Amino acid sequence: MSTFDLSAFLLTLPKVELHLHLLGSASAPTVLELAGRHPHLGVPHDADQLTAFYAFRDFAHFIEVYGAVNALVRRPEDVTALVVGLGRDLAAVNVRYAEVTVTPISHLTQGIPAQALANALSEGRRQVSDRYPVELAWVFDVPGELGIQAAWETLAWVQRHRPDGTVGFGLGGPEVGVGRAQFTRPFTLAREAGLHSLPHAGETTGPATVWSALHDLGAERIGHGINAVTDPRLLDYLAEHRITLEVCPTSNVRTGAVASLDAHPLPRLLQWGVPVALSTDDPGMFDTDLIREYRVAAEVFGLRPAELAQLASDAVHASYCPDQLRAALLADIKTALVEARCR
Repeated sequence: MSTFDLSAFLLTLPKVELHLHLLGSASAPTVLELAGRHPHLGVPHDADQLTAFYAFRDFAHFIEVYGAVNALVRRPEDVTALVVGLGRDLAAVNVRYAEVTVTPISHLTQGIPAQALANALSEGRRQVSDRYPVELAWVFDVPGELGIQAAWETLAWVQRHRPDGTVGFGLGGPEVGVGRAQFTRPFTLAREAGLHSLPHAGETTGPATVWSALHDLGAERIGHGINAVTDPRLLDYLAEHRITLEVCPTSNVRTGAVASLDAHPLPRLLQWGVPVALSTDDPGMFDTDLIREYRVAAEVFGLRPAELAQLASDAVHASYCPDQLRAALLADIKTALVEARCR
């Protein structure tokens, strides 16, 4: 009788990634190269020191470090390099489609011209398509801590420049003290412009933030959303309306949003029937990738191969990929499961 090979299955399983920040995806070599160019900015350019730099004390410290790394990206070529490096890393773990979160204001405030930023993203996306079997799409998000003006500036940039592959409008950054409702009007106009509403909510705050994202921002998916687990009525709503949570277990532990993997609410979310898209969030900073997240689901949470395949399929259904790619991915996921069982 053959033994099921989890590693082989997870590698061959086609995957999509729906919660992935461009800056946080930068691998250590990329960050070290950028840090070496700008040593005065305080980001270590030694590998061991960078590892220590990424030892986050809490979510606030993570935001601080994220800002420091962002300051290293100062030229359009740096943005393109990030995109191409991300495509390479996604291809290595058989991620075939990804919706990548980009925060335009973070790059514009570093002096990258508005049109040059759009061109850099488009060039990177083109190069990825030419080199790897990976299609990238964009979610442009608002750094919530900068307030409503940042939302208007982000929306104006997207409406004017809108790189190919643009699918969504998001809201990130700290949740505490940053109410979702204040962003209602920009999100309404973004949806009217054809952008999907994809805000973060319920990562470090409670279910009220998720409710606000749904009702005030018209959220179609929720970034993180893990604290919905404390509100049965909200869980029922998410399950009934098939609103997907983009869940990032390693990220939640690394930032202190969850005490440990054993304490993570993912199993309860799945038991309740809430659709989940397993994701990495900031894989370069958290030393993870999507295969590792699926391995956690299997080895820590006890998901069986068919359940892992269902997670992959649910993520495809929750994505905004082209219909032809969607059909191919769903078919290939079924094939990967059948072939893994036959080995």
